[in-house]
Amino acid sequence: MQGFSASVVQLKAGADKGRNFEEVRRLVEQAAHAGARLVALPELFFWRGPQAEEPAHAEPIPGPTADLCAELAARHRVHLVAGSLLERARDGRCFNTSLLFTADGSLVARYRKIHLFDVEIAGQVSASESRTREAGNEPVCVETALGRIGLAICYDLRFPELFRRLADAGAEIIVMPSAFTAPTGRAHWHALVRARAIENQCYLLAPNQYGPTQHGFDDYGHSLIVDPWGEVLAEAGDTGPEVVTAALDPGRLARVRRELPALRHRRLGT
Repeated sequence: MQGFSASVVQLKAGADKGRNFEEVRRLVEQAAHAGARLVALPELFFWRGPQAEEPAHAEPIPGPTADLCAELAARHRVHLVAGSLLERARDGRCFNTSLLFTADGSLVARYRKIHLFDVEIAGQVSASESRTREAGNEPVCVETALGRIGLAICYDLRFPELFRRLADAGAEIIVMPSAFTAPTGRAHWHALVRARAIENQCYLLAPNQYGPTQHGFDDYGHSLIVDPWGEVLAEAGDTGPEVVTAALDPGRLARVRRELPALRHRRLGT
């Protein structure tokens, strides 16, 4: 891993793909001007509408949105984690898929969300992603010019075994695009994001959506960049679109892993 600056982009996507992508263009340009070499978008940045309409708005990969993201990465010479978009699957269903583009616009990783958010918290959150979506089954961690990057999406945060698989694959940075709800976010977001970074001694980038949704709950915002010691290096608010940027230091990563070599001290599950 080399030293560089990274940005997470916070936004609120709606049902107009064109408008969403114009906001993405603006915010990625802002991140690039801030010196970021890695930029991460939130989950479902490209379209957010009624669940029944998801299959109709799902796209192939490569496809229109993926191609636009490739062009955006190449234009600004950044590695771009294109949060997630709905990828067409069999039988009119879709995967929730995160894409990683390098600074020349090449697509080098595709991660399909493994854990689907089927939750009923009385009076707070009701969701059943499995009604329209297929689950992925393959952790993804790839070598890049910036370091070894692992991918996760939102509800995956609650499943530490996935993050440990990524650490075992050599992840130095894990990027986790999210649309984490406000009720669950107030209770668990900071604790879980910091825990996954601490447990796996890696940088964790967590871009999130914010504000009211069409699903009866708000998204939490508070997009985060956390270091391998669990320190919050950058945090967005919860009331608007925002880009936050921090320096990722390979010396810090190496020092944490050397001084407290917990990954080498494991006795179970190795």
